[in-house]
Amino acid sequence: MTMGRSTTRVVCILGLIAILIFLAWRMLRPMNIFVVDDRFALPISEQVPPGLTYLSAEECGGCHEEIYAEWATSMHAHAWRDPYFQVDYRFDGSQQICLNCHTPLRDQQENLVLGFEDSTRFKPVTKPNPNFDPLFRSEGVTCAVCHVRDGQIIGPYERAGDHFHPVRADASMRQGLGPCERCHVVSGKRWDTFLRIPPCGTVAEIEETGAKPDCVGCHMEPVTRPLVKGYPERDGRRHFFPGGHSREMVAKALTVTVKQTVKDDGQRVEVSLTNSGAGHYLPTGTPDRHLTLELTLLGTDARTIRRKVYTMKRTILWRPFIVDLFDTRLPHGSSRVVNFEVTPREMKDASLLDVRVRYHLLDERRRRRIGYAITTPIAYPVYEQRIALRPSP
Repeated sequence: MTMGRSTTRVVCILGLIAILIFLAWRMLRPMNIFVVDDRFALPISEQVPPGLTYLSAEECGGCHEEIYAEWATSMHAHAWRDPYFQVDYRFDGSQQICLNCHTPLRDQQENLVLGFEDSTRFKPVTKPNPNFDPLFRSEGVTCAVCHVRDGQIIGPYERAGDHFHPVRADASMRQGLGPCERCHVVSGKRWDTFLRIPPCGTVAEIEETGAKPDCVGCHMEPVTRPLVKGYPERDGRRHFFPGGHSREMVAKALTVTVKQTVKDDGQRVEVSLTNSGAGHYLPTGTPDRHLTLELTLLGTDARTIRRKVYTMKRTILWRPFIVDLFDTRLPHGSSRVVNFEVTPREMKDASLLDVRVRYHLLDERRRRRIGYAITTPIAYPVYEQRIALRPSP
């Protein structure tokens, strides 16, 4: 009997030690927050289509001048050069998998991927790429990423070759996901993840409402113009691809209303934020992105009497397992209402309530952790208004 109890005790102790070692490993291991699926496991290897000499955007811009000028200002064009990406990329160990979306074409990458060391595909086997072009790499998500497939140029409409290049029609270029799916539908389904939606779950957020994602329809404004200067006008799309970096785009998606109520015992200011324009959550993208509503009570001398900040963000536990904890962002069509009460005592000195909504591209703690020296703001105001407080009747 004593021997049996001793054996049981030893087994329990060994089991506990094994669990502790496992959890310690989970806390210290390299962090892989998404699943590398077939869509972006390898860089895009494309032949130069007939009528072109190279796959660079600069060559496309020789004829498609307006489209090239729009694309050149977009985050797609800055996918490699973006300062935040460069810092974050180095902080995470310069993993090759990141390049397959930020510089997706084979000759934009310094190394050729020959295979992988394990099934997760985070450890590629590589060799130097003799055709690597640093200038080509600097174009980031360039024209050919979306418009070249199987050695052919694709677009919304069919066109014969004439003295330009032929174009094969693809209906997905007119609406829906289009080519966006390759990099903007990232899976997070894995044995150690317990997420309601993937880490960058834009498309999943739309689909859970029963709607069909339409990246092209929302992020590429329709326009009628010549495709090439001097040619007839036709229906097309602008190529700015506005998103979270565009104050105008976010402001169109967010409706803010302010209602003021005067009471005998003070005042109430009701602020309502509604996701009225985005089919996905607001904000969406990386979990660092969030909204803040800042309410600041100001005195007659402009000093701050009281300040309250409400945050709308996704909170995820990353270690030892990846788990959704809270999500206070705004789903499509939903609102968040905040009441700010001004007491009679505060009314003696208060004159204004400053209402400000900010969009944050990056969490401040994350910025400090990765050592990102700010060259551009990581947050910007989407809505600003000062409410004059009326005296009680």
